[in-house]
Amino acid sequence: MSTESDNVLVTGLGATTPLGGDVASTWSAMVEGRSGIGAIEEEWAAKLPVRIAGRLAVEPTAVLDRVLARRMDRCEQIALVAAREAWADAGAPDVDPERLAVVIGTGTGGALTLLGQDDILETSGVRKVSPHTVPMLMANGPAAWVSIDLGARGGAHTPVSACASGAEAIATGLDLIRLGRADVVVAGGTEACIHPLPLAGFAQAKAHSTRNDAPDRASRPFDAERDGFVIGEGAAVVVLERAGFAAARAARAHATLAGAGVTSDAHHITAAHPEGQVRAMRLALSSAGLPPRAIEHVHAHATSTPLGDLTEARSVAEAVGTHPVVTATKSMTGHLFGAAGAIGAIAALLAVRDGVVPATRNLDSLDPRVELDVVAGGPRRGRIAAALANSFGFGGHNASLVFTPAP
Repeated sequence: MSTESDNVLVTGLGATTPLGGDVASTWSAMVEGRSGIGAIEEEWAAKLPVRIAGRLAVEPTAVLDRVLARRMDRCEQIALVAAREAWADAGAPDVDPERLAVVIGTGTGGALTLLGQDDILETSGVRKVSPHTVPMLMANGPAAWVSIDLGARGGAHTPVSACASGAEAIATGLDLIRLGRADVVVAGGTEACIHPLPLAGFAQAKAHSTRNDAPDRASRPFDAERDGFVIGEGAAVVVLERAGFAAARAARAHATLAGAGVTSDAHHITAAHPEGQVRAMRLALSSAGLPPRAIEHVHAHATSTPLGDLTEARSVAEAVGTHPVVTATKSMTGHLFGAAGAIGAIAALLAVRDGVVPATRNLDSLDPRVELDVVAGGPRRGRIAAALANSFGFGGHNASLVFTPAP
């Protein structure tokens, strides 16, 4: 159970997504119900069964120094873009570097570099392979670049937990502060893997929507006609601070990170087990010192797969109840894998801060087996005392976060 002495505040937010190049534009688009999903126009997609994706609204090279950007994988670039926004939003805290930590999760790391440089090796030979290949493809690259940029010497950590990576990174940040190992933690997730191989793999697994003729209608969590997720790319980062440290510098806070729960299913490499999801939510509630009834909003993981959405709906009903207002913003961004949990966390805490829950786009007919109050049609407005954000990933990774208003 949390106490006043270990309260953790969210003082900075940063993101770059298919909906916008920063948090403000992304959040505005979510509230308005816009879609960031479109057709893949490149020739390489022509023969694929899947030709849609959620691409970044703003290219990272429009923000970063071009020389620096050329030494980084796309997932590293966008992690740095989001981290810089979050750091500036927090007011660039004056913190002892050894009390500043970074935790950036990712699902695939530098997949674009790995696949691209392998193509170069096979077609042009070893002399054409970039000398920056290894630091560009390594999964810890995003965390490393952010720590270098901010001068963080309190640890640079990289949870690789599939689609739960971003949320687990934030949960790790909470632990670092509560354990007294850091005063400030920059935490979040990043992903950039829109490439023929992942698309083909997901298509073969029947996990990706094939609504190529209607990209903006393809991702439809909890809808009776859902047929799979849509791949997306992006990054989201939050700045977490020990409450006492934030108060001493009179920092403004967006919300309180009240609790977190992380579990593993130990069940199946791709099929989720509801027990693990329920335990993650209950651990998060216990960590926050809140009863289930206190949760008024759930930001669902809900990727738009037929089985996954139903499993989560039943897990939420068991762990929390059917009373919370529920939404699923992957209907607008697509599924950003390692970044998804961090973007979901930001959406949940902004719902608490602003008193508005975005509608789930494309929810034309709620699956009758889903016994939840899922917002559709337009945003739901009203005070939210506590929100829970879920993230679940292949391998049986589960992470749940609880946010309450800032003090």
